[in-house]
Amino acid sequence: MSSVPPESDPARLLAAYDAQLREDAEMTAADSVSRDGPLLRGVFGNRGFVTYRDLGGLEGAALDAVIARTVAHYGAQPQIDTFEWKTRGHDAPADLPERLIAHGLMPAEVETVMVGAASALARRTPLPDGVTVRRIDDQFDPLPDMRRMAAAQDVIFGGSIGLEILLRGLERRPDSTELWIAEAGGEVVCAGRLEVVPGSEFAGLWGGGTLEAWRGRGIYRALAAARAQSAVSRGVRYLHSDCTAMSRPILERSGLVPVTTTTPYLWRR
Repeated sequence: MSSVPPESDPARLLAAYDAQLREDAEMTAADSVSRDGPLLRGVFGNRGFVTYRDLGGLEGAALDAVIARTVAHYGAQPQIDTFEWKTRGHDAPADLPERLIAHGLMPAEVETVMVGAASALARRTPLPDGVTVRRIDDQFDPLPDMRRMAAAQDVIFGGSIGLEILLRGLERRPDSTELWIAEAGGEVVCAGRLEVVPGSEFAGLWGGGTLEAWRGRGIYRALAAARAQSAVSRGVRYLHSDCTAMSRPILERSGLVPVTTTTPYLWRR
């Protein structure tokens, strides 16, 4: 019998992740969703998103056929500029990446899926002098601060998030989406979202990043802790995050555990 506590056992955390965070949980903000065998194919504005619990043994020619149908599915929708096929490192078959590339999808950066107890991250964390952290979506008019948050994230991530995504998330899931920023001298220097997953024990830490000039001062960790504290107050048991090599050590030191990897494969019109 394992002596590892359940909330830090990678195998148990991965099982909870697979059971609670894949398929329907990833489509709650979609405009529309369709199914093709094991795949769920969502539309989010001008973007598509493909996910599944597992591929149900698809391989070889049968897998090629479902990939080709998916490319055709999104290609036939003129408003779709790009779609993402979200892969996980522990999924079968092993040659799925090569087959996606053969159909014109290209891999983006590999990220580590981190999972752990929300309480582990919800620790009081000091901030540098002059830096404050606050939630912005619960104001009477959050739009001005949302614009500032989106502008900062555009600098941090090279324009990959944007105001439209923040607005869509808040509109579709107002009771389960929180937007947080860290400020210094009126400038947004770090930002991130908390997204509670309905019907699960989880909330996600998304879009967290710090302006380059402000990194290494504990601001990202403090913003993650503030979001974790809010999650705990909502009764959330676990947090998860798809994180880069830069943020992984911070989350790992705070008690989150790497359970697998995820690589987006992207098709662009």
